[in-house]
Amino acid sequence: MTDAPLRLFNSLTREIETFTPVHPGEARVYTCGPTVYNYQHIGNMRAYVFADTLGRTLQYKGYKLTHVINITDVGHLTSDADEGEDKMEKMAASQGKSAWDIARFYQEDFERDLARLNVQKKQHPRATEYVEAMIAWGERMADKHCYELDSGLYFDVATVEDYGRLARAVTDEGEGRIDTVEGKRNAADFAIWRKTPPGEKRQMEWDSPWGKGAPGWHLECSVMGEKLLGFPFDIHTGGIDHREIHHPNEIAQNQAFCCTDGLHVAENSGARIWMHNNFLVERSGKMSKSSGEFLRLQLLVDRGYHPLAYRLMCLQAHYRSELEFSWEGLEAAFTRLKRMVMAVEKLKARHADRGEKVVYGDAWERHPKSRELLEAFNAAIANDLNTSEALVLAEQLLALKKGDTHCVLSGLGSIDSVLGLGLIDLTRTDLRIRPKNAEITEAEIEDALARRAAARAEKDFATSDAIRDELAAKGVEVMDGDPLGWEWKLAR
Repeated sequence: MTDAPLRLFNSLTREIETFTPVHPGEARVYTCGPTVYNYQHIGNMRAYVFADTLGRTLQYKGYKLTHVINITDVGHLTSDADEGEDKMEKMAASQGKSAWDIARFYQEDFERDLARLNVQKKQHPRATEYVEAMIAWGERMADKHCYELDSGLYFDVATVEDYGRLARAVTDEGEGRIDTVEGKRNAADFAIWRKTPPGEKRQMEWDSPWGKGAPGWHLECSVMGEKLLGFPFDIHTGGIDHREIHHPNEIAQNQAFCCTDGLHVAENSGARIWMHNNFLVERSGKMSKSSGEFLRLQLLVDRGYHPLAYRLMCLQAHYRSELEFSWEGLEAAFTRLKRMVMAVEKLKARHADRGEKVVYGDAWERHPKSRELLEAFNAAIANDLNTSEALVLAEQLLALKKGDTHCVLSGLGSIDSVLGLGLIDLTRTDLRIRPKNAEITEAEIEDALARRAAARAEKDFATSDAIRDELAAKGVEVMDGDPLGWEWKLAR
């Protein structure tokens, strides 16, 4: 197979560029992780599906992957500004728990969601583990790039070249979303260290040359990126919202720490390529954590949707495009996933009849059509992660009527190593998620359907209809004649 060169969109240069690793044969990736003060909504989780797909693609291309997703457990305020309460401290106070317990609980929930979305396990360093290193960074930058105010140590963005080039949004007035802190030299200047106000005590605070306090939010990613991946590393990812403030500030710190020049050389930013996924849009306004029962992965599961239906929904759109969430759209993605799983089950059954074991390697090369589809897949995924086209090619592979089942299953294994849908191992049973409000168990449904089948066989249609009505009253739709052969589903 011709190996199409991997080409990725660099937000810093606004161009699609051929990926060339800093270290031959390796790929080092940093992804901005969550602030673990609350559950993550599904919009947050789109960023990690994208980052995981990128990582899987790099592995598919033969690179040894090192991928870091940090955990923010200190320092992030209630906005991107340098004013307001720390999110961790605020949630701890509202729940009567320690900030450390809050962080541990929500980190564990986040990692469970990653696993349910089939996101490969990565390094998850916590910000609090690197505070001493952050203080050392601040000391190294302080003389040339920082100044001290009563509220903390601030970074002077005028001391580095090309500040805001990533965002392309710098004006004479500075960044519009940053509130004014009295004494700042420039509106866009940001906190490296925030002092604990006189008379107050924070749960998370440390001694520093600038007084007792906590690091600014932006500092942790610079420090952990440098410590765990080394400068420059290959790719830095995050949501598009980070492109405007958080990442420009991170880049400025990287420039100051490394004593580098302007951003006409991408490596001076700390990473060769910066990549950002676009927003997941939900029109009802329930995406925000401030809305109460916001949209999180567990809510999808509670309504009977398998988490991988959401992953497939994300893959249907290009990562740089907005993706609108709707329950109808999720239902359609779930149906598509079911079709693919059923096609794989039929292929596996056909192959089992031959008594052969599937070897997931290069067996697909034996069949001209499967080889052609895998060539097209390789080109699609190498074209800035065109997952929507990759999904279509996977379906075309599954639809091959005359293909050698070994070739098809082997090829699908290669494709799914990137898509991460678990198509080889998923079963219909796995996809039957019982909604939280269901009044009947799956065993009871199967028993009722068996009695109904027996009644229909005896042409006892009155009993058959009565069982159907009984199931309907409990929220079970019997799907006679369903083209998927799914037999039944629970109302959502």
